[in-house]
Amino acid sequence: MHRVAVTGMGIISPLGNDVQSFWAGLLGGKCGIGPITRFDAQGFKVTIAAEVKGFDPSDHGLEPAEARRMDLFTQYAMTAAHQAMDQSGLMGQVDPERLGVNISSGIGGIDTMFRESEKLLNRGPGRVSPLCIPTMIGNMAAGNAAIRYNAQGACVPVITACATSTHAAGEAYRMIRHGYLDAMITGGSEASVTPIAIAGFTSCMALSEANEPKASSLPFDARRKGFVLGEGAAVLVLENLEHAQARGAKILGEIVGYGATCDAFHITAPHPEGDGAKRAICLALSEAGDTGEESLYINAHGTGTPLNDRTETLAIKRALGEERARQTAVSSIKGATGHMLGAAGGAELIATLLALREDTLPPTIPLEAPDPECDLDYVPRASRHEARDLGLSISLGFGGHNGVLAVRRGS
Repeated sequence: MHRVAVTGMGIISPLGNDVQSFWAGLLGGKCGIGPITRFDAQGFKVTIAAEVKGFDPSDHGLEPAEARRMDLFTQYAMTAAHQAMDQSGLMGQVDPERLGVNISSGIGGIDTMFRESEKLLNRGPGRVSPLCIPTMIGNMAAGNAAIRYNAQGACVPVITACATSTHAAGEAYRMIRHGYLDAMITGGSEASVTPIAIAGFTSCMALSEANEPKASSLPFDARRKGFVLGEGAAVLVLENLEHAQARGAKILGEIVGYGATCDAFHITAPHPEGDGAKRAICLALSEAGDTGEESLYINAHGTGTPLNDRTETLAIKRALGEERARQTAVSSIKGATGHMLGAAGGAELIATLLALREDTLPPTIPLEAPDPECDLDYVPRASRHEARDLGLSISLGFGGHNGVLAVRRGS
């Protein structure tokens, strides 16, 4: 088995459009949630979202002509990939047949689908763009990245709703760990602040209707009533550790364990006892060689929905045992970023890697009234300078999909 290093990271987020501004925003308690500007939300029950701000794809190596042929989710992915690949220095340093891509999206080109459907209904089938299908399908972020970086190995995006980019990174980790590839460009992207997504998530009672930026996304808080829709992309370069060391790459962290399970219970609700999440945590810890004595930091899924936060807390307790769970620092960044859906796991993996590397734990910024059933150390309101041995990033998706990644600090 091969060890798997992280050698590059890139992000487009509601807190900033590079890793430095994203991390500074998290530690500074910045909230990236605000009124929807992408469309006129008058008449909608939900009028806020965590939008990406000041995004210009040309700032990140994407020509205007290229961008016009891509849905926004692909633009986000390509610019985050540009950052990650630039940091890694991998281009030209790996056999193209040993380089793969697994950049995924939970929803894909929903903006393209919505706009082209409007054309169909209002102007007839002849007005639908010839680029409609190759722009909207969810594998196009991965396909475009593979073309850009001449990645001729496996290009296999996965879709597991809100767990998408955690599973993408986990499956990329396995490809390298088992020797199929030397490196992979992986993560997730989402651009779903659209009328149909806001209306759909509202109708299934997933979104908070508080419409107050700092009082809407409330992970682990007794006042929580749903999540806030976010967007963006997070991409990482994973690499065989020996390959990375041989070319003198900087090691940003190491992925050491992965757990993937399914609740097999309900299409939207988590298992009431957190069974699937608990098993995924245990699998990741076991593969990481956890002794039970290491100090832990967990970047929780922490959506701010009534069911998720309670059952995730229970899953952590069941996986770690009550005593160790209470010694573990747990935080959710969704009060700052909103829920970036298929990009959430990638953004949270980056936050987990940085927490270990910088010995600083990002806060759960809006936590003021803890739920009695959510009674762990959630790093409330302010970041904390504190070293931890091992990090876990947890993602839980509609359909019962659970993904957990275990990481250690880099050299």
